[in-house]
Amino acid sequence: MAKGDELVKYITERVVDYVETPREVRRERSRAKESWGSRWFGMIPFSISLWVKQMPGKRKKTRSRQS
Repeated sequence: MAKGDELVKYITERVVDYVETPREVRRERSRAKESWGSRWFGMIPFSISLWVKQMPGKRKKTRSRQS
């Protein structure tokens, strides 16, 4: 039963820590998360998005209608 006691102790410590921290601090922690793209791939997705935005608009090819 030692594992059960350790689990209860761990969960209790986490809950007490959560309750004792001010609401503003908890909100700041949750806002500081970075997007999954930058977390997994670094600056590559950001640089590609900037590159795509700078490209001129796509030109539509017109088909000539044959009757």
